[in-house]
Amino acid sequence: MPKSSKRHTGNKSKVNRDQEMPLAEAVKTIMGFQKAKFDETVEVAVRLGIDPRQGTQNIRGAFSLPHGIGKSVRVIAFVEGPDAEEAKAAGAVEVGGEELATKIQGGWFDFDVAIAHPSMMRFVGKLGKVLGPQGKMPTPKSGTVTTDVLTAVKEFVAGKIEFRNDAGGIVHAPVGRRSFDENQLVENVHAFVSHLEKMRPNSIKGVYMKKVFIKSTMSPAVAIQLAQ
Repeated sequence: MPKSSKRHTGNKSKVNRDQEMPLAEAVKTIMGFQKAKFDETVEVAVRLGIDPRQGTQNIRGAFSLPHGIGKSVRVIAFVEGPDAEEAKAAGAVEVGGEELATKIQGGWFDFDVAIAHPSMMRFVGKLGKVLGPQGKMPTPKSGTVTTDVLTAVKEFVAGKIEFRNDAGGIVHAPVGRRSFDENQLVENVHAFVSHLEKMRPNSIKGVYMKKVFIKSTMSPAVAIQLAQ
């Protein structure tokens, strides 16, 4: 078993994973940990009381954080004609139709988000097996299959995030960087968690939001106290 770094061990000793803190205090704790030599991503993990085996209880979507995520997002757009030029001008790193799909089938995955006009799904649909496992397959639910490709490109380039629960019913999402100030992180986390709360499936009978944790790339997780 690999040894933990002195930084990680020292950080871990400062927090009790079972102790829940108010959001502002949890963020302050994360920001007080020893920093890495790079600008760490800060993310939340939300444990939901869902049954991922039931399609009606799966959570998936996209959300624009108030302060973005502090990193460059590489967006491609499956669109042709005049809209393709506009998407390129808005920040898409690649645009196209069948030729772009062929490029991806050939093993090119140098992008974070794929957006598609509905008319392009005849090409994009064939990419499910390669993009699905990476979480990059365009879907209407996440706002990445849309007739308004230009707006979608602008939003994702600006830091709009996609999210979905994993097999354990946990949603992971980036909410900023260690270089953010504490208020920016607090507002991003609060906005995202509030958005998730509004997505509660009607079929959930018990507790929907069970636990929320926040951590940076190299830090231990800190539990956030949920509002009663």
